[in-house]
Amino acid sequence: MFYKLAQKIMFQMDPERAHHLAMTSLRTTVNSPLDALYRQHIAPAPVTCMGITFSNPVGLAAGMDKDGEAIDAFAAMGFGHIEVGTVTPRPQPGNDLPRLFRLKPAKGIINRMGFNNKGVDNLVENLKAKKSDIVVGVNIGKNKDTPVEQGKDDYLICMERVYQYSDYIAVNISSPNTPGLRTLQYGELLDELLSALKDKQIELSKKFKKYVPIALKIAPDLSDEEIEKIAESLIKNKFDGAIATNTTLTRDGVSGLLNADETGGLSGKPLTELATKVIAKLHNHLSGHMPIIGVGGINSGKDGMDKINAGASLVQIYSGFIYQGPQLINDITEQYLKNK
Repeated sequence: MFYKLAQKIMFQMDPERAHHLAMTSLRTTVNSPLDALYRQHIAPAPVTCMGITFSNPVGLAAGMDKDGEAIDAFAAMGFGHIEVGTVTPRPQPGNDLPRLFRLKPAKGIINRMGFNNKGVDNLVENLKAKKSDIVVGVNIGKNKDTPVEQGKDDYLICMERVYQYSDYIAVNISSPNTPGLRTLQYGELLDELLSALKDKQIELSKKFKKYVPIALKIAPDLSDEEIEKIAESLIKNKFDGAIATNTTLTRDGVSGLLNADETGGLSGKPLTELATKVIAKLHNHLSGHMPIIGVGGINSGKDGMDKINAGASLVQIYSGFIYQGPQLINDITEQYLKNK
């Protein structure tokens, strides 16, 4: 009831302004009597993935809490894990406003945020300050003005800074909103990046006596052959997991809607089927070598189970969370427990 009222108010506002208001509200109310407005108990549904035990299979996807400012509030809602970021070595403002658009009839969102964040050092301080013991993954990227050919260096900087404060690290090479970023998904650039990250992981695991898994986040706009090549590279470089998928550049199912022609990545319900197909194909090519975290268009408990049945071990929500609220965590977990 509270969420529906809050949503009604926020949907009258500019999307990015509403986002900032929501994040500020969560940050200031958590661990106070007011967090009863969104705190909920989710039935235990433990899942072991990448060597980590998650309290339930539902996580918050990267992009919602870029700077790790409201981790404890999202933990109170009952998420099984939170992925913060995408974070870059240096702070950056992201792309010009406006850059976030709702497609309400389709339960979709288009964004061209451009990795706006306060930088990796700020995120580290927030990770140190969190009070909950929820599993936290850190999604890392490159600064916009770093040439793609040197992008590897940005990922290594971020990985080194966040390593000891992360439960896992997600490598984002699939956002459509940083020029040239998606080229890192192909050929020699991909192999070189994954190899360098694996070497760094081995080095840091010895230094900190802690093994932090690394996972690669891929786009939904890939051919079968491209998915196969990525799977081969992941296996070759002994990655710990894959995350599928990021937002799409396609506009299937939303043509003619208000904001549908805006540049950026489309998420939400229009992505449901495409993301599930990519998960199934990736699962097939990975042949059990590593788990998949499924993301994209999860708006119901059934949608979450469809991702798991396609080959995902865990799922993450973002746009579905905006439209459905925290109840979606419970709906997916209940479906998961019924189907175990």
